[in-house]
Amino acid sequence: MLKNTVTRWALAVVSAVILSGTAMAQTKPNVVILATGGTIAGAGADVTNSATYQAAKVPVDKLIAGIPQLSNVAAVRGEQVFQIASESFTNANLLTLGKRVAALAKQSDVDGIVITHGTDTTEETAYFLNLVVHTEKPIVVVASMRPGTAMSADGTLNLYSAVSVAGSKDARGKGVLVVMNDEINSGRDVTKAINIKVEAFKSPWGPLGLVVEGKNYWFRKLDKRHTMTSEFDIEKIDALPQVEIAYAAGSVTDVAYRSLVASGAKAIIHAGPGNGSVSGTLVPALQELRSKGVHIIRSTHVNAGGFVLRNAEQPDDKYDWVVAHDLNPQKARILATVALTATNDTKELQRIFWEY
Repeated sequence: MLKNTVTRWALAVVSAVILSGTAMAQTKPNVVILATGGTIAGAGADVTNSATYQAAKVPVDKLIAGIPQLSNVAAVRGEQVFQIASESFTNANLLTLGKRVAALAKQSDVDGIVITHGTDTTEETAYFLNLVVHTEKPIVVVASMRPGTAMSADGTLNLYSAVSVAGSKDARGKGVLVVMNDEINSGRDVTKAINIKVEAFKSPWGPLGLVVEGKNYWFRKLDKRHTMTSEFDIEKIDALPQVEIAYAAGSVTDVAYRSLVASGAKAIIHAGPGNGSVSGTLVPALQELRSKGVHIIRSTHVNAGGFVLRNAEQPDDKYDWVVAHDLNPQKARILATVALTATNDTKELQRIFWEY
């Protein structure tokens, strides 16, 4: 009698442990890692090579296998979308990636999405997704400044943190995020500020938060329109118009501007000094291009916290130009490219630059 009672008790304990473990496994978030290449998938010839290496060499399954601790924070699976260095990203790549992210976000068995990416255009892809993917589920873009073969490689911790954030309920509804070097930045604000340090990515208005040992700490919210509140939808966009950037400095001529328009550009981002200033010798050429239907958007190549005021330095109302607000030239290009799929009206374009 006693033996049978003990046996039943032991079986009950074992069953409870098994059920408890099963319940814990079921409560783990499901995170999909979409790999596109970049330094985080790079390899160097020697452990001392932190800046000299080949990007986009390691496939996503090996990235995941190299961090077994990922299973502690999420049920993870990977897809290899591209295997390229991010400076080679095209508008076609953005559309392909955006549509895949949007499709995954609709699946009930997906709680968050991580995109591994090269650092050169991380900020552009993150901002694009922030504009066109309609979901509250966390979308996290992650990269690294050193290949996995280097001493003090940053990719493994960055990826672990990115998966942790993507699986977090408190990261929902905050727009597309960039997670690197323990910081959680908005894909709208963040930019690559230096190319040889692991703390390469900065936002002029500060990070949204930090992730430390798998726990998120939030400090601010993004007030600009994004994801669920965006008027743009990747599912309705099948092509992106050509928008180009022309860099202005002392003694600049109109050659680059005219050449870019001749190649098919529908808008030119003027990356000017200071407040997006335009030299007197360049103004007539930009007026002429605008009269031919090409949009002129004034941005600034000031490295941190550039801010272009409308009708300051130049009479934008008179010339029918647009100002990029606080967006740097590369982000202004992304927004203009997306906006021109919906409108060609200057006033509407300016509204979009204020709101996004």
